[in-house]
Amino acid sequence: MAAMADRRAKWALGLGGLALLIVLPVVIQDTSFAFLVRLAGVAGLYMLLALGLNLVIGFVGLLDLGFMAFYAIGAYTAALLSIRGWPFPLIVLVSVAVSVLIRLAIGFPALRLRGDYLAIVTLGFGEVVRLTLNNWDALTNGPQGLPRVGESIPPLKLLGFAFSSNLHYYYLILACVLIAVWTCLRLNHSRLGRAWIAIREDEVAAELMGVEVTKQKVVAFGLSAVFAAVAGVIFAYWESFVTPESFTFWESVLLVCAVVLGGMGSVPGVLLGSLCIVAVPEILRDALGTTLANARYLIFGLSLALMAIYRPQGLWPSRRRTLELRPGDSEENRDSTLFDVKGSE
Repeated sequence: MAAMADRRAKWALGLGGLALLIVLPVVIQDTSFAFLVRLAGVAGLYMLLALGLNLVIGFVGLLDLGFMAFYAIGAYTAALLSIRGWPFPLIVLVSVAVSVLIRLAIGFPALRLRGDYLAIVTLGFGEVVRLTLNNWDALTNGPQGLPRVGESIPPLKLLGFAFSSNLHYYYLILACVLIAVWTCLRLNHSRLGRAWIAIREDEVAAELMGVEVTKQKVVAFGLSAVFAAVAGVIFAYWESFVTPESFTFWESVLLVCAVVLGGMGSVPGVLLGSLCIVAVPEILRDALGTTLANARYLIFGLSLALMAIYRPQGLWPSRRRTLELRPGDSEENRDSTLFDVKGSE
């Protein structure tokens, strides 16, 4: 009975929070707090990206420092196709396909590497994509971005409805984030998710237990690109302009910080971490005033360092991650939790 009551309380809390996310933007859109709608939309895009990156960092344990490259690929693909009049659903499919194919092409050789070597490869690929976008004038218009002079990215139209305001894009992003959260939760409790956790904890032991390590890594890599591509498509339509400066290495670092800050492998933790990464610097800018506004990232970085020292599991750690970082647990308990890859489907 207690478990059932706890479950009902969680459902009530979740539905209440969802209702607040739906109603509150409508209430504040015509007030002095209307900027929060756009800020929430930007945070939602980061949540979508961080959920994709969490599949690689949090579930599989691979450090990816070039994830923004696939965000850029999705955005530029959408911009190029929308200028030519392609419909939005087809643009989403093509952008996802292009991002996934490139991700897999990089993943097959790169995922045979481990640790820092893989991180360096992903970092290098991210810079290669940014420099390519910055110098391929014939296709991307170089540093001037897309669209070119005389061209335009048309408004997003879905089922006959034209998205024309921050509020419209907020609801679109909210829907995508909810779908992404549901997908990640299903993956986390699936046989595939347990295989990823096993690889993260001990790759050699997982392989000895029958897990196809390289194949599972490639699957995680490919799925993560879907999240990045969808976020890139929405970004291109929302901003009506894309430039290489929006997809720098610093943005990839912020995504990694969001995953680590919230809790690696934790879906709600990643959402909380993304919200902190986007919202806290802006709140600090308003709270500190003009004089100390430039110090907000210093304060934010110091808080991240303190988190790494005193709470390495993150703000909202996953249950599995908590067990890993709890020194009193026996080896048998950890093994039964982390390497149960042959459970029911």
